[in-house]
Amino acid sequence: MHDLVTLGEVLLRLSVPSPGRVETARTLDVQIGGAEANVAAACARLGMKAAWISALPANPWGDRVRRELAGHGVDCSYVRMVDGARLGVYFLEYGAPPRPIHVLYDRRDSAFARLGPDEVDWAPMRQARVVHLTGITPALGPAARALSERAFREAAAVSFDVNYRAALWTPAEARAFAESVLPTVRFFFVGREEASSIFALEGEPVRVIEGLARLAPKATVTLLQGHEGSLTLDGGRLARPGRTPPVQVVDPIGAGDAYVAGFLWAALRGCDLQETVDTASTVAALKCSIWGDIALISPRDVQEALAGGPSVRR
Repeated sequence: MHDLVTLGEVLLRLSVPSPGRVETARTLDVQIGGAEANVAAACARLGMKAAWISALPANPWGDRVRRELAGHGVDCSYVRMVDGARLGVYFLEYGAPPRPIHVLYDRRDSAFARLGPDEVDWAPMRQARVVHLTGITPALGPAARALSERAFREAAAVSFDVNYRAALWTPAEARAFAESVLPTVRFFFVGREEASSIFALEGEPVRVIEGLARLAPKATVTLLQGHEGSLTLDGGRLARPGRTPPVQVVDPIGAGDAYVAGFLWAALRGCDLQETVDTASTVAALKCSIWGDIALISPRDVQEALAGGPSVRR
C-alpha cells in the first residue's frame, strides 16, 4: 500500500536563463515539472511511499521523465508508455521586476491527453492512504476530466489542490467541477486569488476560509496567500505558520506543490495542526531556494530549517 498516489501530467520545462527573454534566448535550461508529480517526488524524498499514475511517450524524453522521478523514489510502475505520442512542453521566462514570470504551454495531443480511464490500474488508488489530485487535470479536456472523476470515485481519501489555470478553462467551469467533488475531499488547498476568482469569496482571510470550509465540510482547508503565508482551518481550529525560515527566492515555481507535500507528509505522520502547518511552510520555503519545479530536499533539511539553521555535517 502506498502512502500517496497522484495522477497527472508531467511537462518538459524549458527555461530562458534569467533575465533574458524568449525572443533573444540562445539556450534553454531543461527540467521537468507537473503539479502532481512534484508532490509525489517531494513526498518520496521525505520518506513516504509515493506512486504517480500517468502516461508518457515511448521515446527518450518519456524515458528521462520516468527515470528522473524514479530516482527521487517515486513508484512509476503504473505509468503507461505510449508509442507515437509526445511529451507536453512549457516555456518559462523569468522576469526581473517589474516584469513578471511568463509561462507558455504547448501540451496539445500529449501522451497523457490520450490516456483513458480503462487504461489505468486503479488498485493503487483504492489502497492508498491518500490520493492527491489537482484542478489542472480535469481542465485538460474530456478524457482527462473522465480520469479525474474516476479517481475521485476510486480514492478512499483525497487531497485536492484547485491549482487554477486560466488558459485551460473558465472560473465558472473550475467552480462547477470543484463543487461536484469538494463534499468528499479530505485535504483542500486553494490560493487567495483562486478563492476570489472561482468561489467569489472576498474579505478577511478568516471569512474566506470559513466560506471554503462550507464547500468542503469534511476537509482540512488551507488558504495559500503567497508571501503573506497560509491559513488552515481544521474542525474549528485555525493555524498560521509559527516558524518559517527566511528564504532567498531562487525559483518560486512549484512552491505550492512543495507546501502540499510537506503538509501531507506531516499530517500522515500524525503531527498536530500547528506542526503540520509549520512543516508545510518550511518545505515550501526550502523549495523556493532551489532551481526547478521539484523540492530537492530531505527530512534533515526540514528539521534543520525548523530548528533555525544547519548543523555541521560530517
